[in-house]
Amino acid sequence: MQSMPIDEKWVFRRGFHDSPGALASDPGELVDLPHDGMIGTPVRPDAPAQSDMGYFTGGQSDYTKQLLIPAEWAGDCVVLAIDGAMMHAAVEVNGSLIGRQHYGYAPFTVDLTRLVTFGAENRITIHVDTSMQPNSRWYTGSGLYRGVRLLHGPAVHIVPDGIFVSTREITDDCAFLSAQIDVENVTVTQRLAEVTLQLYHEDNVAAETKRVISLEPGSTTMAHMAFSLLHPLLWDADHPNLYRVSVSVRDLGGYRTHFVPDEIQTVDTAETLFGVRTVTADAVRGLRINGRPVKLKGGCLHHDNGLLGSVSLYAAEERKIRKLKESGFNAVRTAHNPPSSALIEACDRLGMYVFDEAFDAWGIAKRSGDYSLCFADHWEEDLTAFVRRDRTHPCVILWSTGNEIPERGGLNNGYSLATKLAGTVRRLDGTRPISNGICSFWSGLDDALAKEHDPAQNVQEDREDNLWEKGTEPFTNGLDIVGYNYMEDLYEKDHALFPDRVILGSENFPKEIGFRWPLVERLPYVIGDFTWTAWDYLGEAGIGKAVYLDEGDPLLAKGPWGLMPQNASPYPWRTANDADFDITGLLLPQGAYRRVVWGDPGIFLFVFPAGSHGKTELLSPWGFPGIRPDWNHAGFEGKPVDVIVFSRAQEVELKLNGTVIGRKPVDTEKPLPGSVRFEVNYQPGLLEAESISGGKVISRAMLETAGAPAGIRLTQEKSELSADGHDLVYIRIEIVDEAGRIVPDAAVLLQASVSGCGRLAGFGTGNPITDEDYTDTETVSYRGSAMAILRAGFEAGKVTLTIRGEIGETVEQTVEITVR
Repeated sequence: MQSMPIDEKWVFRRGFHDSPGALASDPGELVDLPHDGMIGTPVRPDAPAQSDMGYFTGGQSDYTKQLLIPAEWAGDCVVLAIDGAMMHAAVEVNGSLIGRQHYGYAPFTVDLTRLVTFGAENRITIHVDTSMQPNSRWYTGSGLYRGVRLLHGPAVHIVPDGIFVSTREITDDCAFLSAQIDVENVTVTQRLAEVTLQLYHEDNVAAETKRVISLEPGSTTMAHMAFSLLHPLLWDADHPNLYRVSVSVRDLGGYRTHFVPDEIQTVDTAETLFGVRTVTADAVRGLRINGRPVKLKGGCLHHDNGLLGSVSLYAAEERKIRKLKESGFNAVRTAHNPPSSALIEACDRLGMYVFDEAFDAWGIAKRSGDYSLCFADHWEEDLTAFVRRDRTHPCVILWSTGNEIPERGGLNNGYSLATKLAGTVRRLDGTRPISNGICSFWSGLDDALAKEHDPAQNVQEDREDNLWEKGTEPFTNGLDIVGYNYMEDLYEKDHALFPDRVILGSENFPKEIGFRWPLVERLPYVIGDFTWTAWDYLGEAGIGKAVYLDEGDPLLAKGPWGLMPQNASPYPWRTANDADFDITGLLLPQGAYRRVVWGDPGIFLFVFPAGSHGKTELLSPWGFPGIRPDWNHAGFEGKPVDVIVFSRAQEVELKLNGTVIGRKPVDTEKPLPGSVRFEVNYQPGLLEAESISGGKVISRAMLETAGAPAGIRLTQEKSELSADGHDLVYIRIEIVDEAGRIVPDAAVLLQASVSGCGRLAGFGTGNPITDEDYTDTETVSYRGSAMAILRAGFEAGKVTLTIRGEIGETVEQTVEITVR
């Protein structure tokens, strides 16, 4: 079916409106989709979900659009396609309920044909409800956060997401491909249709096939097609070669006792991206993409986009994936739900493997208002919609049916459910392996077994009675790859028990990558590692913390779990604070460390907090040392400060103001192999580190003491926007001294104003503890930095951003972006 975005000019209203009169009484707010109705609401200390939701709370709202359906479409089909609506969505057409969708992450369609008036405007209202709190372990956002499309096609048409092309074999410079095309006939007569598939590389047809099929009245028929592609360009993360699949369906005519051709034959078309790619996994050769071994350098991602809230736009997803790839990642896990189609497209185009996940909860709840309330009645349709949408995309190499599912020990008929879900995925797509992120038994046991088990979340399992192995083995039936969350110490033991099991480190503590990654590289049956997390996110606030305590501090007795959110993330904690990148896209120290572990020859220089010397470091389980690239420590002159350097070299030499402080070998053992620490008596000036191997300097890093804030520097990531209402430009705001150095401790009140053909879509910082409104025009710089995000409108022209800051006197900087 033909697909067109209808994201412009929806009326957004808060609350529930049950009639045209109620809608008319509330003028609402004009918004463009995608839109998050939660991100601009005030946070509050008494939010029902507390730190889970970053102290945001939910509510009811609706979106309304008057949609003209052309008169010439009469007799055709009209469908609404929604990539995700958060949550419990109800769709109305002209006042009549026509569809519901409970799961906020699953794509869905609603056939409008029988209720719309052709040749007139039709009222489309979509209600959403996030008021049942808590409903998630992280920030969900609210509303039509992934956009809406209108699909239109004749009575014989291609079903939405009805194109599935896969690679059967690649040999002798030829790819053997299969296609399954779902064609629907909504007429009351049997029809014959010609299905034509063309595979384009750029603008050239690289392969073509066609066949005629018979369609029973009021039914859907699958066209099965096999064809070959000579000299294929293969897709993998290093070579993301893409083809465009274009399918047309021509309604040839009716069939009763013989074929009667129609004088006027309708044609429906649809397109999708495709890459020629095979994927296999076994315990001997590991994961192989196109026959070549691959280790997954993975990161878990939640669905929000930081300052944008849950809004998903291609420009935001592309930027995120591009930065992760530049940092060494080759894979992402869509934790713990179906991602947006925009993220999948970005991974296709840039070359990023995707571990595509369906659910965080099945029938047993993790939060009182979560998907468990709907799972029994809706899991199959939601899982089916998710797999059908993503199965042609080459970036998707692995499916996940769930994460840390409480049914993993067999409760709630969990063993049978696990097999059913895997079987459903395999029926829809037999070309990819299936997994599930399984964790230790900190939950999931009955009362009798739980009495003798450690209830701490994600503790290592290594019992002599092999309780975990025995208890989860039936749950793994149907899985091709078993995901191990935080259980690296079981890899070799479990290989002896299950020698044919393929293992994936589906979730891992970020600070442990240095001594865990060599294990992944050494063991062929372990195919990769996914850190929690690659990119910081809203909610689950403060699972990553680092504190420095004096001897005898009572918090030391509580240990790492004493820093977890339920104990130590009071209002206004907002982000998880556990990632390689902050929510604005700044690389954090743990991301720099991971780069070194994965082979970056560079050197990274950081400093522990002033005043922490001699104290005991306490990290939450997802924490990382609280280090920063900061040599501004006024008041600590002459006092000891701890410095850490990340490097793959043999040695590191440290200098302060040209004087050598010391030269040390780089540590190769726990807790942070690939690092070296120095004690330095602080003096302002220039701190330099050099990596040395074989007596030669191979890389350098430096930190310099900055002066007082003197100005604002704006750095835009691109100079043009597309006038499509979706494009974004990110503009980094830095507080600098007179020499242009970032002032790392600057907290300056900033104000933003925008004019022209765009608007301010997000304004804020990576500060994990804040009550700021990212949709507001004010923010306070955090560690000398802030971010403004401009979103294009639908008209060409210019958009101008002006940033003002109070630095002694008002300082102002402006950038202008062209919108085409």
